[in-house]
Amino acid sequence: MPESKTIADTGKQVARDWHALSAEETSRHLATPLDRGLSADEAARRLELLGRNEIAAAPRPSFLQLLLAQFNNFIILLLIGAAAVSGLLGEWIDAAAIMAIVILNATLGVIQEQRAEEALAALRKLAAPEAQVRRDGSRQSVPGPDLVPGDIVFIEAGNFVPADIRLVEAVNLRLEEAALTGESLPVQKDASIRLEADVPLGDRRNAAFMGTVVNTGRGMGIVVSTGMHTQIGLIAAMLQGVEEESTPLQKRLDGLGKVLGIAAMAVCALVFAIGMLRGHAPLEMFMLAVGLAIAAVPEGLPAVVTISLALGMREMVKRHALIRRLSSVETLGSTTVICSDKTGTLTQNKMTVTRVWADGDLLGVTDAGAILSGEFRAGERSVDLQEHPAILTTLWIGALNNDASLEISGESGDEGRTYRMVGDPTEGALLVAAAKAAALPRPLNLAYPRMAEVPFDATRKNMITVHHIFNPQKGDSSPFDESHRDSGYAVAVKGAPDMVLNLCTRFQRRDDSIAPLDEAQRRRILEANASMTRDALRVLGMAYRVDAELPDVNDVAAVERDLVFVGLAGMIDPPRLEVAPALAVAARAGIRTIMITGDYPDTARAIAAAIGLLRSGHQVLTGKQVDALNDDELKRQVEKTDVFARVSPENKLRIVNALRANGEVAAMTGDGVNDAPSIKAADIGVAMGITGTDVAKESADMVLTDDNYASIVSAVEQGRIIYDNIRKFVFFLLSSNVAEIMIIFLAMLAGLPTPLTVIQLLWLNLLTDGAPALALAMEKGDPEIMLRKPRPPHEPVINAGMRLGIFIQTIAQTGAVLGAFAVGLLWHLRAGDALPPGANPLAFLLRYDWRGIDVQTAETMAFATLSLCELFRAYTVRSERLSVLRIGVFSNRYMQYAVGLSMLLLVLVISVPFLQPVFNTHFPSLGEWTVILGLAMVPAIAEEITKWYLRKTNK
Repeated sequence: MPESKTIADTGKQVARDWHALSAEETSRHLATPLDRGLSADEAARRLELLGRNEIAAAPRPSFLQLLLAQFNNFIILLLIGAAAVSGLLGEWIDAAAIMAIVILNATLGVIQEQRAEEALAALRKLAAPEAQVRRDGSRQSVPGPDLVPGDIVFIEAGNFVPADIRLVEAVNLRLEEAALTGESLPVQKDASIRLEADVPLGDRRNAAFMGTVVNTGRGMGIVVSTGMHTQIGLIAAMLQGVEEESTPLQKRLDGLGKVLGIAAMAVCALVFAIGMLRGHAPLEMFMLAVGLAIAAVPEGLPAVVTISLALGMREMVKRHALIRRLSSVETLGSTTVICSDKTGTLTQNKMTVTRVWADGDLLGVTDAGAILSGEFRAGERSVDLQEHPAILTTLWIGALNNDASLEISGESGDEGRTYRMVGDPTEGALLVAAAKAAALPRPLNLAYPRMAEVPFDATRKNMITVHHIFNPQKGDSSPFDESHRDSGYAVAVKGAPDMVLNLCTRFQRRDDSIAPLDEAQRRRILEANASMTRDALRVLGMAYRVDAELPDVNDVAAVERDLVFVGLAGMIDPPRLEVAPALAVAARAGIRTIMITGDYPDTARAIAAAIGLLRSGHQVLTGKQVDALNDDELKRQVEKTDVFARVSPENKLRIVNALRANGEVAAMTGDGVNDAPSIKAADIGVAMGITGTDVAKESADMVLTDDNYASIVSAVEQGRIIYDNIRKFVFFLLSSNVAEIMIIFLAMLAGLPTPLTVIQLLWLNLLTDGAPALALAMEKGDPEIMLRKPRPPHEPVINAGMRLGIFIQTIAQTGAVLGAFAVGLLWHLRAGDALPPGANPLAFLLRYDWRGIDVQTAETMAFATLSLCELFRAYTVRSERLSVLRIGVFSNRYMQYAVGLSMLLLVLVISVPFLQPVFNTHFPSLGEWTVILGLAMVPAIAEEITKWYLRKTNK
């Protein structure tokens, strides 16, 4: 292939047959040193020059497009028609007022949609996977979209490949490429081969492609294409991101809106017909019917729901929970069981080796936190490890058979050296323990370079590495037996003690000699393991064998044969301090927590007891015991089991299915590829954001950005708050709208003038109702929200309690407004001496011919009373059960803004001279204000009495 300029020269991504180049040629073309990677400055320059590593998404609609979309609505079109009719008949004030309200409503709708879209876009950005890269000579994590051609990328089992890469290293690397090529089986990769240029995509075994999944093994490669230049970008397939969807709640509310619309149209037709029969003008009745239709249908409800969900999701991000699907927010409030992993979720995920055992010697290891120092002790006595060679060998094997790394600051011998561990916490703990014994990872790996490996396997429960033993210098020591110390290869094995022990035929004595492994010694090893495990330690067994020739790791059985058992390393991952209080909060909320772990039963039991998870009379089951149960038996056992230990992915799936079959709403945590089925099967799948694989995150409904159990409980609480807030403004809007319909309908039925004009109805529906409804979406939740049982998942939004509330509020508001209207009518009659002396005022009102009479005083009193009714009642709706005094009258500052704004606008409407004729109002007298304020308090008082009744009867 002819030479060409590097990417640094061309400044653009060029289609090239990278699989036909060697790794070194690829590195040269992309101007990337393999040992250091790109510099941060060069990566930033390429990112700016070549663009982000993203698949192009559909452009977001512009403000104008969103504005025009607001008019694609039957109610809005009805309003525009009403304005047109008014204009044709010369009613320019009404026409202008209606159009002003239409434009204002559309503008608010656009702003609401933009806020919701911006919130969801921010969530998508947070959901983008991270990539492990080498830059400036060190391994670091960067957002996937920030990758550039030339980056050195590391991939391992469970990762999505973040870009198209030419592999430089592949260790037992197999990729699932079905999403790209349709190949159903994982594809074995080989970084060392060089292929012909015309090799088909599915046969490019030295390359990995964006969006494919690492099935097993690990690898390293050079990014050759990003974004739309990748293979998957060329076919415009996006596999990642948060999907926009209508949630079940939104669908139910849409259906509710349609039912209300049909009912409202029927009532409007009835009102129109009654008005015509009573001799009212057709235009007046038409405009009133339109106003009623607008008032009856809460057309702003879907937008408020979307905003509430989006803002709630943003609040969850602050609580370290990223919600990937809107529908999950609803389900969270119904969660009855949280199935949690132990390591990193209930514990700190900071493993520390505290004990090392070898042939009866048991040494304790002290810890100095972030300082790389510590002591090995026998009881209270500090010991010299040179006197305990088997212990030293155990530590060396743990450090060699290890994929973690330590970034150490400070000079050798400096007691204040600090470190940062990169990689698996268990392996990091082994590295730190070995470093405390003066076996630092870098010199150790230089002395015993790794030649081959067999990655950890969930079935074998061990990891194997093969190291070349060089001829040591005089005075140097080696951890391995004397037979091949001058040359050869050491097979280092670490894993579950029982599994490792089964592979051993010999053991290393405390004096460094090798002896046959008899049954007595096996029992001693297992007893030592059990003793550590009972103390909640995680224990790993160490073994090795020395061969003259490099063993073939493809024959795993042959590599694992005839091992020398050395010792045990016991480590602990202490419980998170915040977990025990969070467990107590969950229990009070009616949420049961189950620990599901791959760890040993004794370890799981000890941790569960320490944090208060294991309840009296409840049991611990192992995966083997789960395997022995049929589905019906498992359904019974899960009800009394708090801890499942040594479980397989298949066990986890069966457990979550059994819980759901019992009617539980289950949240299931997981981090590995094999956890994906159980995560997907759960009602709420929870993936770990730090330790979780991309596959687990893609399957999950929620990702914990701190891998903390307490964040799940916090997310459940926020889910309840969001659902409660939605119910609050649904109740507020529906009860107000039904009351407005009944006010007009009953007045028409009684032969009275219409208490509210169409402009007043539109004003009430848009501002008086709308602003407090948005403020209700910002409520922080009842203080007792986590003291009540989970909500039944299929409970309707308008349940029995809300129906009762709507009924009571309809009576209270209708009575208060019609009462104020009647008082205004009577004052109108008395002012004109139209009320005969001794006449029954109510009977006279009903018989009086009101046609053609301007009843401005009565309409103003009705309008002001209804406005204040809804504003006062907005405070009481903030909790479905608690008194407004209990939650704090002024605890929601957004409610103060909303009510204050609405009251100011009400005062302007009834006091500003040029607005008074538009709304047919005047500024009330002191006597009128007394009636208005007194009656406006009735619905709020009725609501507080209703809540008191519900509290007393516990309904």
